[in-house]
Amino acid sequence: MNPTPTGAQSPSDHVDPVAHDARDTTASAKIRPGRSRRSGRRANASMIIGAGLVVLIVGLALISFVWTPYDPTTIDPAARLQSSSLTHPFGTDTFGRDTLTWVMVGARITLLVGVVAVGIALLIGTPIGIISAFFAKQPWGMWLDAVIMRANDILLAFPALLLAIIFAAVYSPGTGPAMVAVGIAAIPGFARVARSGTLQVLGSEYVRAARASNRRIPAIAVVHVLPNIAGMVIVQASVAFAISVLAEAGLSFLGLGTQAPTPSWGRMLQESQQYLSTHPELALWPGVFIALAVLGFNLLGDGLRDRFDPKMEARGA
Repeated sequence: MNPTPTGAQSPSDHVDPVAHDARDTTASAKIRPGRSRRSGRRANASMIIGAGLVVLIVGLALISFVWTPYDPTTIDPAARLQSSSLTHPFGTDTFGRDTLTWVMVGARITLLVGVVAVGIALLIGTPIGIISAFFAKQPWGMWLDAVIMRANDILLAFPALLLAIIFAAVYSPGTGPAMVAVGIAAIPGFARVARSGTLQVLGSEYVRAARASNRRIPAIAVVHVLPNIAGMVIVQASVAFAISVLAEAGLSFLGLGTQAPTPSWGRMLQESQQYLSTHPELALWPGVFIALAVLGFNLLGDGLRDRFDPKMEARGA
Protein backbone atom coordinates (compact mmCIF):
# COMPACT_ATOMS: atom_id res chain seq x y z
CA MET A 1 0.00 0.00 0.00
CA ASN A 2 1.41 3.33 -1.06
CA PRO A 3 0.74 5.95 1.57
CA THR A 4 -0.77 9.16 0.41
CA PRO A 5 1.85 11.91 0.41
CA THR A 6 1.39 14.64 2.94
CA GLY A 7 -0.47 17.60 1.46
CA ALA A 8 -1.95 15.61 -1.43
CA GLN A 9 -5.47 16.56 -2.51
CA SER A 10 -8.21 14.43 -3.91
CA PRO A 11 -9.78 15.45 -7.23
CA SER A 12 -12.77 16.79 -5.36
CA ASP A 13 -10.52 19.02 -3.24
CA HIS A 14 -8.72 20.52 -6.21
CA VAL A 15 -9.78 24.09 -6.98
CA ASP A 16 -9.19 25.60 -10.36
CA PRO A 17 -8.09 29.22 -9.77
CA VAL A 18 -9.67 30.37 -13.03
CA ALA A 19 -12.98 28.69 -12.26
CA HIS A 20 -12.85 30.01 -8.68
CA ASP A 21 -12.37 33.58 -9.93
CA ALA A 22 -15.17 33.10 -12.41
CA ARG A 23 -17.51 31.92 -9.66
CA ASP A 24 -16.55 34.91 -7.48
CA THR A 25 -17.17 37.26 -10.38
CA THR A 26 -20.54 35.68 -11.06
CA ALA A 27 -21.49 35.89 -7.39
CA SER A 28 -20.45 39.53 -7.24
CA ALA A 29 -22.45 40.25 -10.34
CA LYS A 30 -25.48 38.71 -8.68
CA ILE A 31 -25.03 40.79 -5.51
CA ARG A 32 -24.23 44.19 -6.97
CA PRO A 33 -27.47 44.72 -8.95
CA GLY A 34 -29.51 43.89 -5.87
CA ARG A 35 -27.40 46.25 -3.79
CA SER A 36 -27.76 49.05 -6.32
CA ARG A 37 -31.50 48.44 -6.47
CA ARG A 38 -31.67 48.67 -2.69
CA SER A 39 -29.72 51.92 -2.85
CA GLY A 40 -32.07 53.22 -5.51
CA ARG A 41 -35.11 52.35 -3.39
CA ARG A 42 -33.63 53.82 -0.24
CA ALA A 43 -35.92 56.58 0.92
CA ASN A 44 -34.65 60.12 1.18
CA ALA A 45 -35.24 60.83 4.85
CA SER A 46 -35.12 64.61 4.49
CA MET A 47 -37.67 64.64 1.72
CA ILE A 48 -40.02 62.24 3.52
CA ILE A 49 -39.94 64.18 6.82
CA GLY A 50 -40.21 67.52 5.03
CA ALA A 51 -43.09 66.33 2.86
CA GLY A 52 -44.87 64.99 5.94
CA LEU A 53 -44.60 68.34 7.74
CA VAL A 54 -45.76 70.22 4.64
CA VAL A 55 -48.74 67.87 4.28
CA LEU A 56 -49.58 68.54 7.93
CA ILE A 57 -49.62 72.31 7.42
CA VAL A 58 -51.53 72.08 4.14
CA GLY A 59 -53.99 69.64 5.71
CA LEU A 60 -54.71 72.05 8.59
CA ALA A 61 -55.37 74.86 6.12
CA LEU A 62 -57.67 72.75 3.92
CA ILE A 63 -59.62 71.29 6.84
CA SER A 64 -60.19 74.80 8.23
CA PHE A 65 -62.22 75.66 5.11
CA VAL A 66 -64.82 73.01 5.96
CA TRP A 67 -64.47 72.53 9.73
CA THR A 68 -62.97 74.22 12.78
CA PRO A 69 -63.62 73.43 16.45
CA TYR A 70 -65.11 76.91 16.96
CA ASP A 71 -65.97 79.97 14.93
CA PRO A 72 -62.69 81.96 14.67
CA THR A 73 -64.60 85.24 15.15
CA THR A 74 -66.44 84.13 18.30
CA ILE A 75 -65.38 85.95 21.48
CA ASP A 76 -66.17 84.39 24.86
CA PRO A 77 -64.89 86.54 27.76
CA ALA A 78 -65.90 83.87 30.26
CA ALA A 79 -63.46 81.39 28.63
CA ARG A 80 -60.45 83.69 28.30
CA LEU A 81 -56.93 82.44 29.06
CA GLN A 82 -57.95 78.85 29.70
CA SER A 83 -55.32 76.10 29.68
CA SER A 84 -55.46 73.03 27.46
CA SER A 85 -58.54 70.90 28.00
CA LEU A 86 -60.85 68.54 26.14
CA THR A 87 -63.04 71.43 25.02
CA HIS A 88 -60.05 73.61 24.05
CA PRO A 89 -57.04 71.35 23.24
CA PHE A 90 -54.69 74.34 22.77
CA GLY A 91 -56.41 76.58 25.30
CA THR A 92 -57.90 80.02 24.65
CA ASP A 93 -56.46 83.50 24.13
CA THR A 94 -57.09 86.81 25.85
CA PHE A 95 -60.49 87.20 24.15
CA GLY A 96 -61.65 83.64 24.85
CA ARG A 97 -61.09 82.51 21.27
CA ASP A 98 -60.06 78.89 20.68
CA THR A 99 -56.32 78.75 19.96
CA LEU A 100 -56.54 75.57 17.87
CA THR A 101 -59.10 77.23 15.62
CA TRP A 102 -56.83 80.23 15.14
CA VAL A 103 -53.83 78.00 14.40
CA MET A 104 -55.83 76.16 11.71
CA VAL A 105 -57.17 79.33 10.09
CA GLY A 106 -53.78 81.02 10.41
CA ALA A 107 -52.29 78.25 8.27
CA ARG A 108 -54.38 79.60 5.36
CA ILE A 109 -52.71 83.00 5.53
CA THR A 110 -49.26 81.44 5.83
CA LEU A 111 -49.77 79.29 2.74
CA LEU A 112 -51.48 82.11 0.81
CA VAL A 113 -48.56 84.48 1.41
CA GLY A 114 -46.08 81.76 0.50
CA VAL A 115 -47.84 80.76 -2.73
CA VAL A 116 -48.32 84.33 -3.96
CA ALA A 117 -44.85 85.53 -2.93
CA VAL A 118 -43.07 82.52 -4.43
CA GLY A 119 -45.22 82.80 -7.56
CA ILE A 120 -44.24 86.44 -8.02
CA ALA A 121 -40.56 85.67 -7.54
CA LEU A 122 -40.63 82.61 -9.79
CA LEU A 123 -42.53 84.23 -12.67
CA ILE A 124 -40.30 87.32 -12.66
CA GLY A 125 -36.93 86.03 -11.46
CA THR A 126 -36.68 82.91 -13.64
CA PRO A 127 -37.13 84.72 -17.00
CA ILE A 128 -34.70 87.42 -15.86
CA GLY A 129 -32.07 84.81 -15.09
CA ILE A 130 -32.57 83.00 -18.41
CA ILE A 131 -32.41 86.23 -20.43
CA SER A 132 -29.30 87.35 -18.59
CA ALA A 133 -27.58 84.02 -19.30
CA PHE A 134 -28.36 84.31 -23.03
CA PHE A 135 -26.90 87.81 -23.05
CA ALA A 136 -23.78 86.55 -21.26
CA LYS A 137 -23.13 84.09 -24.10
CA GLN A 138 -23.15 86.84 -26.74
CA PRO A 139 -20.14 89.16 -27.19
CA TRP A 140 -22.46 92.08 -27.78
CA GLY A 141 -24.66 91.25 -24.79
CA MET A 142 -22.16 90.85 -21.97
CA TRP A 143 -22.70 94.42 -20.81
CA LEU A 144 -26.48 93.80 -20.68
CA ASP A 145 -25.86 90.74 -18.52
CA ALA A 146 -23.69 92.86 -16.22
CA VAL A 147 -26.40 95.55 -15.94
CA ILE A 148 -29.11 92.98 -15.14
CA MET A 149 -27.00 91.26 -12.49
CA ARG A 150 -25.98 94.54 -10.85
CA ALA A 151 -29.63 95.59 -10.69
CA ASN A 152 -30.33 92.18 -9.20
CA ASP A 153 -27.66 92.82 -6.56
CA ILE A 154 -29.22 96.18 -5.70
CA LEU A 155 -32.60 94.52 -5.20
CA LEU A 156 -30.89 91.88 -3.07
CA ALA A 157 -29.83 94.64 -0.67
CA PHE A 158 -33.49 95.37 0.19
CA PRO A 159 -34.82 92.72 2.61
CA ALA A 160 -38.50 91.85 2.74
CA LEU A 161 -38.98 93.78 5.97
CA LEU A 162 -37.67 97.04 4.51
CA LEU A 163 -39.79 96.61 1.37
CA ALA A 164 -42.83 95.93 3.54
CA ILE A 165 -42.20 99.14 5.49
CA ILE A 166 -42.00 101.05 2.20
CA PHE A 167 -45.21 99.45 0.94
CA ALA A 168 -46.93 100.15 4.27
CA ALA A 169 -45.92 103.81 4.01
CA VAL A 170 -47.33 104.08 0.49
CA TYR A 171 -50.34 101.84 1.02
CA SER A 172 -51.93 100.58 4.23
CA PRO A 173 -50.45 97.58 6.07
CA GLY A 174 -52.07 94.30 5.14
CA THR A 175 -51.66 90.86 3.66
CA GLY A 176 -51.52 92.09 0.06
CA PRO A 177 -48.59 94.51 0.47
CA ALA A 178 -46.79 91.90 2.59
CA MET A 179 -47.13 89.28 -0.16
CA VAL A 180 -45.82 91.67 -2.81
CA ALA A 181 -42.91 92.78 -0.61
CA VAL A 182 -41.86 89.19 0.17
CA GLY A 183 -42.20 88.22 -3.50
CA ILE A 184 -40.07 91.12 -4.73
CA ALA A 185 -37.42 90.36 -2.11
CA ALA A 186 -37.22 86.74 -3.36
CA ILE A 187 -36.72 87.64 -7.05
CA PRO A 188 -32.88 87.87 -6.90
CA GLY A 189 -32.58 84.30 -5.62
CA PHE A 190 -34.58 82.88 -8.54
CA ALA A 191 -32.72 85.06 -11.04
CA ARG A 192 -29.33 83.83 -9.85
CA VAL A 193 -30.37 80.17 -9.80
CA ALA A 194 -31.95 80.39 -13.27
CA ARG A 195 -28.91 82.19 -14.70
CA SER A 196 -26.48 79.64 -13.28
CA GLY A 197 -28.49 76.69 -14.58
CA THR A 198 -29.00 78.28 -17.99
CA LEU A 199 -25.28 78.91 -18.44
CA GLN A 200 -24.64 75.22 -17.82
CA VAL A 201 -27.30 74.16 -20.30
CA LEU A 202 -26.11 76.58 -22.98
CA GLY A 203 -22.68 74.93 -22.92
CA SER A 204 -24.10 71.50 -23.79
CA GLU A 205 -23.79 69.82 -27.19
CA TYR A 206 -27.51 69.65 -27.94
CA VAL A 207 -27.90 73.40 -27.47
CA ARG A 208 -24.96 74.00 -29.81
CA ALA A 209 -26.60 71.72 -32.33
CA ALA A 210 -29.88 73.62 -31.96
CA ARG A 211 -28.06 76.90 -32.56
CA ALA A 212 -26.28 75.44 -35.57
CA SER A 213 -29.68 74.50 -37.03
CA ASN A 214 -30.77 78.16 -36.67
CA ARG A 215 -33.35 77.56 -33.92
CA ARG A 216 -34.55 80.78 -32.38
CA ILE A 217 -33.56 81.75 -28.85
CA PRO A 218 -37.14 81.58 -27.44
CA ALA A 219 -37.50 78.04 -28.78
CA ILE A 220 -34.17 77.01 -27.23
CA ALA A 221 -35.20 78.54 -23.91
CA VAL A 222 -38.55 76.71 -23.85
CA VAL A 223 -37.50 73.36 -25.29
CA HIS A 224 -34.00 72.92 -23.88
CA VAL A 225 -33.39 75.34 -21.00
CA LEU A 226 -36.60 75.28 -18.95
CA PRO A 227 -36.90 71.47 -18.64
CA ASN A 228 -33.26 71.20 -17.55
CA ILE A 229 -33.37 73.93 -14.90
CA ALA A 230 -36.82 73.00 -13.58
CA GLY A 231 -35.31 70.95 -10.76
CA MET A 232 -33.15 73.82 -9.57
CA VAL A 233 -36.09 76.22 -9.70
CA ILE A 234 -38.32 73.83 -7.73
CA VAL A 235 -35.68 73.51 -5.00
CA GLN A 236 -35.35 77.29 -4.85
CA ALA A 237 -39.14 77.60 -4.62
CA SER A 238 -39.22 75.25 -1.63
CA VAL A 239 -36.51 77.22 0.17
CA ALA A 240 -38.18 80.53 -0.73
CA PHE A 241 -41.46 79.22 0.68
CA ALA A 242 -39.78 78.63 4.05
CA ILE A 243 -38.39 82.18 3.98
CA SER A 244 -41.86 83.51 3.11
CA VAL A 245 -43.36 81.79 6.15
CA LEU A 246 -40.83 83.50 8.41
CA ALA A 247 -41.23 86.83 6.63
CA GLU A 248 -45.04 86.77 6.95
CA ALA A 249 -44.83 85.90 10.64
CA GLY A 250 -42.29 88.66 11.25
CA LEU A 251 -44.30 91.27 9.36
CA SER A 252 -47.52 90.33 11.16
CA PHE A 253 -45.67 90.43 14.48
CA LEU A 254 -44.61 94.02 13.72
CA GLY A 255 -48.10 95.01 12.58
CA LEU A 256 -47.14 95.33 8.90
CA GLY A 257 -48.72 92.09 7.71
CA THR A 258 -52.12 90.52 8.28
CA GLN A 259 -54.39 92.79 10.28
CA ALA A 260 -57.07 91.99 12.86
CA PRO A 261 -59.45 90.23 12.97
CA THR A 262 -57.92 87.82 10.43
CA PRO A 263 -55.99 85.04 12.24
CA SER A 264 -52.23 85.05 11.72
CA TRP A 265 -49.49 83.11 13.47
CA GLY A 266 -47.26 86.16 13.69
CA ARG A 267 -49.98 88.31 15.23
CA MET A 268 -50.79 85.54 17.70
CA LEU A 269 -47.18 85.73 18.86
CA GLN A 270 -47.41 89.51 19.15
CA GLU A 271 -50.61 89.37 21.22
CA SER A 272 -49.08 86.79 23.59
CA GLN A 273 -46.05 88.89 24.60
CA GLN A 274 -47.61 90.43 27.72
CA TYR A 275 -48.67 86.99 28.98
CA LEU A 276 -45.40 85.09 28.52
CA SER A 277 -44.77 84.80 32.26
CA THR A 278 -48.29 83.66 33.17
CA HIS A 279 -49.57 81.88 30.04
CA PRO A 280 -46.58 80.85 27.88
CA GLU A 281 -48.75 78.42 25.89
CA LEU A 282 -50.21 81.40 24.02
CA ALA A 283 -46.85 81.83 22.29
CA LEU A 284 -45.99 78.13 22.26
CA TRP A 285 -48.50 76.90 19.71
CA PRO A 286 -48.05 79.54 16.95
CA GLY A 287 -44.28 79.34 17.47
CA VAL A 288 -44.32 75.55 17.12
CA PHE A 289 -46.30 75.64 13.89
CA ILE A 290 -44.13 78.38 12.40
CA ALA A 291 -41.08 76.25 13.21
CA LEU A 292 -42.71 73.12 11.74
CA ALA A 293 -43.63 74.93 8.53
CA VAL A 294 -40.14 76.40 8.07
CA LEU A 295 -38.49 73.08 8.92
CA GLY A 296 -40.80 71.18 6.58
CA PHE A 297 -40.12 73.33 3.53
CA ASN A 298 -36.39 73.45 4.23
CA LEU A 299 -36.14 69.67 4.59
CA LEU A 300 -38.27 69.21 1.48
CA GLY A 301 -35.94 71.52 -0.44
CA ASP A 302 -32.88 69.59 0.77
CA GLY A 303 -34.46 66.31 -0.27
CA LEU A 304 -35.44 67.62 -3.68
CA ARG A 305 -31.93 68.99 -4.19
CA ASP A 306 -30.45 65.57 -3.46
CA ARG A 307 -32.96 63.96 -5.82
CA PHE A 308 -32.41 66.36 -8.72
CA ASP A 309 -28.61 66.60 -8.36
CA PRO A 310 -26.97 63.41 -9.74
CA LYS A 311 -23.71 64.14 -7.92
CA MET A 312 -25.46 64.42 -4.56
CA GLU A 313 -27.40 61.22 -5.28
CA ALA A 314 -24.21 59.38 -6.19
CA ARG A 315 -22.55 60.44 -2.95
CA GLY A 316 -25.54 59.36 -0.93
CA ALA A 317 -25.73 55.91 -2.58
